[in-house]
Amino acid sequence: MRIFLAGATGAIGRPLVPLLVESGHQVIGLTRRPDDAEALRRQGAEAVVADVYDAGALTRAMTEARPSVVMHQLTDLGRRDLQANADIRRRGTRNLVDAALAAGATRIIAQSISWAYEPGEKPADEETPLDLDSTGSRLVSVRGVAQLEAAVTELPEWVVLRYGMLYGPGTWYAKGALMDDLVRSGDLVPSRDISSFLHVEDAAAAAVQALDWPTGPVNIVDDEPAAATEWVPAFAASIGAPVTEVDPADRQSWARGADNRYARHDLGWSPRYPSWRTGFGN
Repeated sequence: MRIFLAGATGAIGRPLVPLLVESGHQVIGLTRRPDDAEALRRQGAEAVVADVYDAGALTRAMTEARPSVVMHQLTDLGRRDLQANADIRRRGTRNLVDAALAAGATRIIAQSISWAYEPGEKPADEETPLDLDSTGSRLVSVRGVAQLEAAVTELPEWVVLRYGMLYGPGTWYAKGALMDDLVRSGDLVPSRDISSFLHVEDAAAAAVQALDWPTGPVNIVDDEPAAATEWVPAFAASIGAPVTEVDPADRQSWARGADNRYARHDLGWSPRYPSWRTGFGN
């Protein structure tokens, strides 16, 4: 397949490009930075330099590439700005979808998140509605997710990968990154909030498998949703840092984790790191 990969040099894109190339696909990687284009070529991909916010340039690039599949792995997390990330989900996705339709692509695989579901007691499955009644900064994120997921349905075939909290190289959980700093400074205080995690290598592998999956959303998370009171000490131990001892705050009702049974049992996805307990050390 000819695959146009937006986000080719990001945390998921970096392991995803070689997986696609090794599987025999022709990969056209999108990057904003000319310096990254050569790195993509060394991985065996073609490279296109364009800004996803420049709709005209993006459409021209994709029309020239003639992909059958578009992969959307774009985020904007470097500035830790939720509005910027919501903007790329809304405006960036809109431009990608318009370009894909103009280029004749028939399938899109898009990155989403697994913690945008409405409140509940159990880990959320794919039938659970998004939390559009939330407020504040959470509503900014959830609305961005909803707009992304609505836009991609305009293609004939689409898969939305609702990833867990990503850890591994290039993420906030990498050595020297945000969560590492917060733990070492004592500013990451464990609560009873429940999260579902996912190693970036498993995220990339799922994107490859999704080329053959039926249309719809899929939770791509590990097997063990966990409260911060469990995972924070394990993460701290993996980086050799102490944990701040406090009485944990109560769980926020939306912080419930996600259920991966559809991906596991129906689609045959099997994560290399089925639990953060072993994954944090890798």
